[in-house]
Amino acid sequence: MFYEPTKQDHGLPHSPLNACVVPRPVGWISTLSKEGVLNLAPFSFFNLVSGNPAIAMFSASSRADGSNKDSQVNAEETGEFVFNLATWELREPMNLTASIEEPNFDELHAVGLTTAPSRMIKTPRVSESPIQLECRYQQTVHLPGRSTGHHSSLILGEVVGVHINDEFVIDGMVDTAKMKPLARLGYHQYSTIENTFWMPLLSADELRESGISV
Repeated sequence: MFYEPTKQDHGLPHSPLNACVVPRPVGWISTLSKEGVLNLAPFSFFNLVSGNPAIAMFSASSRADGSNKDSQVNAEETGEFVFNLATWELREPMNLTASIEEPNFDELHAVGLTTAPSRMIKTPRVSESPIQLECRYQQTVHLPGRSTGHHSSLILGEVVGVHINDEFVIDGMVDTAKMKPLARLGYHQYSTIENTFWMPLLSADELRESGISV
């Protein structure tokens, strides 16, 4: 099949695009408002987009009324946010925070999670999460919407602090499978990362042995 996203002429009951680029890490973002209200929300468009400097990004779409979501507003106004890794064990509270749309509402404590203080910024971390990245806001890239009143924004921040639960550091490396991170698929589907495999880059000699001349 072929369709044009601007026309949504796929003939399916739901847009398939989000099911085409998978899996996507869940950006579970904690922020503080100027008034000190804690916010926690997951974003399915999230990633670490640079290693040096370390830059994390999450993309927030506007609300139905065209206003920006709390995570974006808070990051822009206070200059910081925290990425908290969502895992299989945290799937239910993650989904609860995704379902709460009330503005200026403390989702973190409402769903029974606890906070841990950050070291480089004021915004708290989710203590139950095995990995947290403290981020200082850098910039927002505004993406114009195709429909009236709708838009999305890329919020970028520099990672200034990394917290890793020592339980998941095995033989000097982070054991990703042991943490069982959540991954967003299409629709309301998720998956977990439980199996990994090694596939190192090939040397020039190994490339030649495979029949590729370089």
